[in-house]
Amino acid sequence: MRTETDSLGAVEVPDDALWGAQTQRAVHNFPISGLRQPAVYLCVTAMVKQAAAEVNVDLGQLDPALGEAIAAAAREIVAGRWHEQFVVDPFQAGAGTSHNMNANEVIANLANEALGGARGAYRPVHPNDHVNMAQSTNDVIPTVVRVAASLLVRDLLPVVGGLADALERKAEAFDAVLKPGRTHLQDAVPVRLGQEFGAYALAVRRDGERIAQAAEDVKRLGIGGTATGTGLNSHPGYHAAMVAKLSELAGIAFRSSGNLFESMQSAADLAHLSGALRTLALTLTRIANDLRLLSSGPTTGLAEITLPAVQPGSSIMPGKVNPVMAEMLNMTCFHVLGNDQTIALATQAGQLELNVMMPIIAYNLLQSLQVMTNGIRAFSTWCVEGIEANEARCRRLAESSIGLATALNPYIGYAAAAKVAQEALARGMSLRQVVLEHGYLTAEQLDAVLDPFTMTEPGIPGKERGAGD
Repeated sequence: MRTETDSLGAVEVPDDALWGAQTQRAVHNFPISGLRQPAVYLCVTAMVKQAAAEVNVDLGQLDPALGEAIAAAAREIVAGRWHEQFVVDPFQAGAGTSHNMNANEVIANLANEALGGARGAYRPVHPNDHVNMAQSTNDVIPTVVRVAASLLVRDLLPVVGGLADALERKAEAFDAVLKPGRTHLQDAVPVRLGQEFGAYALAVRRDGERIAQAAEDVKRLGIGGTATGTGLNSHPGYHAAMVAKLSELAGIAFRSSGNLFESMQSAADLAHLSGALRTLALTLTRIANDLRLLSSGPTTGLAEITLPAVQPGSSIMPGKVNPVMAEMLNMTCFHVLGNDQTIALATQAGQLELNVMMPIIAYNLLQSLQVMTNGIRAFSTWCVEGIEANEARCRRLAESSIGLATALNPYIGYAAAAKVAQEALARGMSLRQVVLEHGYLTAEQLDAVLDPFTMTEPGIPGKERGAGD
C-alpha cells in the first residue's frame, strides 16, 4: 500500500493502483452492486480529458508538455487500455464526482510516469489542476453521457433499420398467403400474412425515426459550464473549442447546448432518448408476442408460421423447440422498460443548478442502447430471417373463419349475417351451407362473396363480379 492524501486526510491506496485517494474512498464507500460503467463510458470520459488537454494547450492555459502527456494517457484509455483501473460502482456519489476523479487520477498517474514521475506523487501533473483543468464533474459527466449515447445510437439505428428491412422482405414473400385476421384473439375478417408483416416493418421503421429525432437533441453539449453553468475558471473560448474538438474526436457533429445552465440542470434530452427506446421496446414486445402466438403449436396452436429452430427447447420433453429468440427479445425489452423508469425518476430528481442523478442515468441509458442493439441484431439474424409461412394451414383456417360472415352484411344485413354465423358455429357447419340452406344467396353468388382473398383489399366482395345486385 501507499499513503496518499486528499482534502479529508490520509488514505491507503494499493501500490499497483493507478487510481488515488478520492477513488479509494469511493471504493470503500460504495460497495453496492459490483457493477461497472460500460467501456464506452470510460472511453468517452478519457476522450473528454484528451480534448480538454488539447484545447487548454491551444488556448495557452496549459503547459504543452503536460498537455501532451495528459492527452497521450487519455488516448490509451480511449484505445481500450487501463479500463480495469476504473473501479467505482455506478451507484456512487451524486453527479459522478467519484468517476470523474477516478479518471483524473488514473490519467495523472499515467502522465506522470511517462514524464519520469512517481505513481501517487502527482507531480508534475495534478489530477485537479491539470487533468481537470477548466472542468467540473457537473459539466463533464453530462457531456460524457451525451457523447457516449450518440456513439451507441450510431450503432443502434442501422440495426433497427435492418430489422425493418428483414420484416419488409418477409412481407413481400408472404404477400399471397391468406390467413384469418384476429381481433380480441377472436376470428375476424381475413388478412394476408404479408400485410401483417408489412405493418410490423413500418412500426419498427417509425420507431427508428423517433430514436433518430431524439438523438439529435442529445448532441447538444454543455461542456465549459464548469460548476453551475457560469463557466468559471475556463477560458472564454473553451466551450466552443471543446464542442469542435469532441466533434472531431468522436466523428459526430455536436453543437452547443445554447444555454450552459440548462444543460447542467436538465437531463430531459436523455430522458427523451430513453423514451424513444421505450416506444421501440413496446413495439418489439408486441411483435415478439405475435410471432410466439402465430408459431404456437406445432400441433395444438395456431402454427401459421414456423420460426427457425436454433436450440432444443426442453431438458425433459424430447423434440420440443421453443421460440427462444422472441423470448430473448421480450426480456431485453422488459429490461429497457425498467431502465427507462429509473431514468424518468432520476431526471425529475435534480435540484436547482444540477441533476445529481447522472451516474445512474448514464448506466441505464447506455446499457439500454447496448442491449437493444445486440438483442435486435440477434433477433433479426436468428429469427426473422428464417421465418417460414405454413401456407396451407393459413388458408384452411382463413376459409373456416367465422369472420367471413362480415362479407354477407351488404347482401343480407348485419342481423341476418350474425344469425348465420351463430348457426354455423352451433351446428358445426360452414357459412356457405347455412346461407344456401336459408336461400339467402345462390351458390354462384357465394363463390364471389365468400372469396377470402378479395376480403383483404378495399371494396365489397362480389360487387365487382356482378353478384348480389
